[in-house]
Amino acid sequence: MNLLKLNFHPYHHHRRHRHRHRHRQIKLPAQSLSSFPTSDGQSFKLSPSIATPLYSLTKCAKNSKINAAIPISIEKNEDEEIEEFEEYLAEDGEVYQKTLRLVECAMFAAVSGLAFLLSNSLAIEKYFACFFALPIVMSTMRWGIAAGRKTMVATTVLLIVLSGPVKALTYLLLHGLLGFAMGSFWRSKTSWGASVFMCSIVRAIGALANVVIASYLIGENILALITINVHALVTFILSSMGIIVVPSMNFIYFIFGFLLLLNCGCFVFLLHLLYAVFFTRLGMKSSLRLPKWLEAAI
Repeated sequence: MNLLKLNFHPYHHHRRHRHRHRHRQIKLPAQSLSSFPTSDGQSFKLSPSIATPLYSLTKCAKNSKINAAIPISIEKNEDEEIEEFEEYLAEDGEVYQKTLRLVECAMFAAVSGLAFLLSNSLAIEKYFACFFALPIVMSTMRWGIAAGRKTMVATTVLLIVLSGPVKALTYLLLHGLLGFAMGSFWRSKTSWGASVFMCSIVRAIGALANVVIASYLIGENILALITINVHALVTFILSSMGIIVVPSMNFIYFIFGFLLLLNCGCFVFLLHLLYAVFFTRLGMKSSLRLPKWLEAAI
């Protein structure tokens, strides 16, 4: 039994030792055992006992280089991100310009809506009517046609909330569309005469639409009353001149439209003069297309 124990234990111990040694062996790539050239043109081969530590040393050196380069690259990436973020929020950046445009449009809409509301409440609308379209024109001149349209819509929505839809429609038809049209024509560098004529048409259409809405709300045809009064006035003028003629209704409609366009044209022309002087004082003369006589006078 003792002999069996003596023979068994060394054999079992030898198998364990071979098994552990087999797991500890490092499989080297084929390049680690390849031949290396010398200065004489000959080559030599490294034995596994020398190639194994050499391979581990080179692998550790590569890992140390990679670990040393990682913090530098991270610092560079952080610096680049900070620079890009600062450029992104600069005064000439896209985000800053969009934020400034949004804030200015909101302020213009608030000022215009509150001015119209206070003027109606204090019954001084006739004295400040020339300034109601100014915020929309200024917003269009500074930030473009889309900004002017947003300012007009925002002012109308604000007035709907504060004073109801009737006042909001009155502002939109009489002042909002006029300010948007004037700002759009000035932004696109349209000639002075064309701008005055087109804005007069826009103002006349808005006035007619306002009269139609008022007629529907009160249940009375205001346009018919206006044309009847015009017909009586023309008949009285002709009879006073010794002309006994009854004018037709088409002639009355023509006179009514001509007087409406004349009234709107005078109002729009005065607005053009006032706003041209105002924008010139603000330093925006280069963005305006003024007639020569007005430019020389300013």
